[in-house]
Amino acid sequence: MNTTTVAVDLAKDVFQLAVADTQWRVVQTARLSRSQFAAWFQNHAVNRVIIEACGSAHHWARWLRGSGMEVTLLPAAYVRAYVKRNKTDAADAAALLEAARCADITPVQIKSVEQQALQSLHRMRSLWMGTRTSRINALRGFCREFGIAIAAGSRTGVENIARVLADPNSAIPDMIRETLKLLIEEIRLMEARITQIERELTQVAKDSEPCRNCSATQT
Repeated sequence: MNTTTVAVDLAKDVFQLAVADTQWRVVQTARLSRSQFAAWFQNHAVNRVIIEACGSAHHWARWLRGSGMEVTLLPAAYVRAYVKRNKTDAADAAALLEAARCADITPVQIKSVEQQALQSLHRMRSLWMGTRTSRINALRGFCREFGIAIAAGSRTGVENIARVLADPNSAIPDMIRETLKLLIEEIRLMEARITQIERELTQVAKDSEPCRNCSATQT
């Protein structure tokens, strides 16, 4: 079967396809598992694939492009407006076709493996920073419950709390003292992880030609 355009609604395990002819009319739909998805494209002549930019979209876009197909990633926020009925996988796939046909939408640039890896490093740093902040806020709250005020500032605050917990004469009840110490250990573990990932990001920046060029321009 010769096909011009295929819209793909990605999911974790099941992928919905809407196949369009040269007039953008849906001539076939398919609901495929992950293994069936790859096999389907290997057995069909496809010129263009339209995918909503989501978690695994860049991976599949690279794979499809490597197989000789033109791939367009559309921003999810713009595609929603073209869903004509109740939101289903089939409706989402059809909406991708409609958005690609009608809208003047700037597609999302397909990320390389390296770009996605760098993005993942930044996300992991943000996750650990958030965990660290939530643990510090929890410790401050526990201390306030027992009339202990902690100085402002994350690093200073953690040091003050650690001293309070180490002081057997402080107002912290023995019942929770050891558990709060575990929170201190967790915070320090997060700090070590954050420091390590920041080293990795610094090294990536040093090895990146665009980053080096930017630094040279600024100096």
